[in-house]
Amino acid sequence: MSAGPAVSADSRCPWCLGDADYIAYHDHEWGLPVGDDNRLFQALSLEGFQAGLSWLTILRKRERFRQVFAGFVIAEVAGFGADDVTRLLADAGIVRHRGKIEAVIGNARRALAAIDEHGSLAAWLWRFEPVADEHRADLAGQPDGSAATVAANSPARPPAAAASLARELRRQGWRFVGPTTVHAFMQAVGMINDHAPDCPARATCEQARARFIRPG
Repeated sequence: MSAGPAVSADSRCPWCLGDADYIAYHDHEWGLPVGDDNRLFQALSLEGFQAGLSWLTILRKRERFRQVFAGFVIAEVAGFGADDVTRLLADAGIVRHRGKIEAVIGNARRALAAIDEHGSLAAWLWRFEPVADEHRADLAGQPDGSAATVAANSPARPPAAAASLARELRRQGWRFVGPTTVHAFMQAVGMINDHAPDCPARATCEQARARFIRPG
């Protein structure tokens, strides 16, 4: 993973405070741009598993998820079958939800189709990145119009770009990819920089986004 510098506890985004695992994730991963197909697939899969749970639950199980889902290598997960579903349902180290497990396998197959069509999963997903003015307009509709509200409070209305990507994913047969899940995914992989305005990690992520070569 790319790593940003540690930031002071009194100025981090409020959502990460109070837990060392959250703080480490916030400081060194959340919001840094990701261009690797398998890492993007992993992020979207884990956000799907998070639905109805806390992200901290998923974060603490993430290494086991990686082990049992073949490192989230798309081509390998796409080849999972009924025996793998049974194996995964028996693994107490992950979230044992049949629908979510089967969704990840099916989504891997949809990801392969996207790679065939667009050259890479990353090239397709990053087309949905909002331009800065679009995201500022989305934020203006939030209760206090700030990125801090978005990051801390999980607003009921995801930004337009997330809703658009969620709609397209579902149209192509992906599952567990609603707008809220997709919004969290876009925040996590740096398609949207939703660090609070006074969080030092915001500038770090913006600099990383400026250097990042968009796939395509």
